[in-house]
Amino acid sequence: MSEPRPLQLDQVRYNEQGLVPAIIQDAVNGRILMMAWMNVTSLEQTLETGHTVFWSRSRQELWPKGATSGNVQVVESISMDCDGDTLLIQAHQIGQGACHTGARSCFDLEPDKFE
Repeated sequence: MSEPRPLQLDQVRYNEQGLVPAIIQDAVNGRILMMAWMNVTSLEQTLETGHTVFWSRSRQELWPKGATSGNVQVVESISMDCDGDTLLIQAHQIGQGACHTGARSCFDLEPDKFE
């Protein structure tokens, strides 16, 4: 298995709204915790602080994860996919959960089974 592609800021490809999807993965067990959007400023702040900062599309403002809940994410690594249009952030989830529902993961729902 090959290593993830390291983050190179000048190669991140943002969409028409200036956003890039970020998948947050538990650095300990590899579980997907959540997906959120980042813009240039939120990515820069994430790199500066070592904690995830996203762009809230509904509020149209920066959203430091855990600002109100206390459930922060400490970044271990950031990589991007082969096209540079999706980020993978490995982080340590501090607090109860990553999901706004309080669940550990936004993907805690029972998956559909394909036959």
